[in-house]
Amino acid sequence: MRALIQPTAESKLDDLILTTCAVPAPNLDQHEHLIRVHACSPCAGELLWPLNFPPDPRELIPCPDVAGMVISAPIDSPFQPGAEVYARTNYSRPGNARDYTIAITDELAFKPQSLSWTEAAAVPVSAQTAWQILFVHAGIVPPEAEMDISKAREAWKGKRILVTGASGSVGMWVMQLARLLGVEAVGTCGPDNVALVEEMGAKEVLNYRTADLKKWSEEQDERKVDVVIDCIGRQSLQDAWWTVKEKGTVLSIVQPPGSLCPMASPDSIRCVFFVMQPSAVQLGEITRLIDEGKCRGMVDSVWPLEKFHQAFKRMDTGHARGKVILDIFSNE
Repeated sequence: MRALIQPTAESKLDDLILTTCAVPAPNLDQHEHLIRVHACSPCAGELLWPLNFPPDPRELIPCPDVAGMVISAPIDSPFQPGAEVYARTNYSRPGNARDYTIAITDELAFKPQSLSWTEAAAVPVSAQTAWQILFVHAGIVPPEAEMDISKAREAWKGKRILVTGASGSVGMWVMQLARLLGVEAVGTCGPDNVALVEEMGAKEVLNYRTADLKKWSEEQDERKVDVVIDCIGRQSLQDAWWTVKEKGTVLSIVQPPGSLCPMASPDSIRCVFFVMQPSAVQLGEITRLIDEGKCRGMVDSVWPLEKFHQAFKRMDTGHARGKVILDIFSNE
């Protein structure tokens, strides 16, 4: 099979190699499935992960998002051969920029019937990250309601959030799920994406190039938010600190937010940094929302595997509207 290899943890984009190697052999006793990959998607910054978060020794293959068809499965799996599935596979194993990959039962969900393969590959990482932000790590929803939208909606009643990078792949899912939960959301984005963020459910959209978040939040006290959700890091995260209420939460999926606090004493603010973990249950609920027309992913562009350089460079611009996808199956 073909596979895209990152030769070492220090390797950068120009070092990636498209080569051939053996098809992986699933361990059915460990709940592993062999998946024929139809499409996959990279994540921003993932080529730095092996250096910053060294995995156990394994082949380094990028792209944690996958959509494909089950070829072989454990006998007790709900995903038998022929099943159309998608997943964010665990970082402990090689990724999915290859013709065949491995996924375990607890990562998989049936692919939404309303989506194509490439559309489905745009969903798992972004949607599950957003789900875990709003239902788990924001600290608003009690643990017993983490899979119950109606109870979560009650918990979020009257709350406000600020989402930095609201037009990005995770930000767009946060906005959509926040709308379902009845959360009043403010999003930051570039001027070209204001209409998109409004469409996703924002009450107010701020142009990050011109908005002064400190001044904006001080002009009217009711602008303060209960939870800051940072999807960008660096200066955007630092500026967003000024918008959070006393005893609120600053959450980032990019870096620990306490390290960039511009305030003298942020002790009353809860800081959260987390890395998304795959969940078949959460992804199954996301599938339902998609097929009911309540949420949607967004594909920025689709590239054949042979043009992986262009695909990664498009993602690294930071201006992609949605996910960059590698179409594996159709370009053989």
